[in-house]
Amino acid sequence: MPQAPLIARTLPSLHRALDRLRARNATVALVPTMGALHEGHISLVRLAKRRAKRVAVSIFVNPTQFAPHEDLGSYPRTWKADIAKLTAEGTDLVWHPDAGLMYPPDFASRIAVEGPATVNLEDRFRPHFFGGVATVVAKLFTQVRPDVAIFGEKDFQQLKVVTRMARDLDLGVKVVGAAIVRERDGLAMSSRNVYLSAEERATAPVLYRALKDTAKRLRDGDSLAAALAAGAGSITHAGFALDYLEARHAETLAPIASVKDGPARLLVAAKIGTTRLIDNVKV
Repeated sequence: MPQAPLIARTLPSLHRALDRLRARNATVALVPTMGALHEGHISLVRLAKRRAKRVAVSIFVNPTQFAPHEDLGSYPRTWKADIAKLTAEGTDLVWHPDAGLMYPPDFASRIAVEGPATVNLEDRFRPHFFGGVATVVAKLFTQVRPDVAIFGEKDFQQLKVVTRMARDLDLGVKVVGAAIVRERDGLAMSSRNVYLSAEERATAPVLYRALKDTAKRLRDGDSLAAALAAGAGSITHAGFALDYLEARHAETLAPIASVKDGPARLLVAAKIGTTRLIDNVKV
């Protein structure tokens, strides 16, 4: 029977656990999560096991990345199921701080991010988001001191923001992106998919199909404007409220005029019902 991971809820217990894990100079990989784990998260844990000797997973629903109108209170929390999944994967450590530990009453420091955090994608619709992400991730990196940290590519702009922050601040962590894990019909796995009604869930894969079709049009020589217009039309026709469908440079997230301008990534965000979904594909 697999052994349950060590669970740390205070900084002293975290540091004691990490000292044990680092015996004989073992490397440590961190998988930051907000819980409600699905197969996408588990794929990150499996990649972490390939990249380091020991694996730590953080579970913390970070309040600073939610705006007042967003779903902090209703965000799914599935602690027992999460621990069972992590036990089955042989996870070594779970870091589970509470909000009071991460943000005590006198907490007064925030990380301000620019570069890929200010490219008019998610930041246009969630201006609070990346400052909250950068601050909590920087805290997790300094608390756990991992050699490697694994982030999914579904949140592609977030991946680029965290990668740049770790590099710019010399945090000594190698940030590794992991491929998106999808349902059989193509929908990117997300903890928020549980919010979809049966009808919305049946429609949701349109988002991925539109991305694939747009990428194919671009590879076949369509102009950027024509391909994006066709993709946007498919998405809105299916009943989504489209926030953006953009082609960007895959490293800088800067706008591009043509797929010849460098490695390109298509990124989309759209709402169906009350649920906002994001996705992306390589061109």
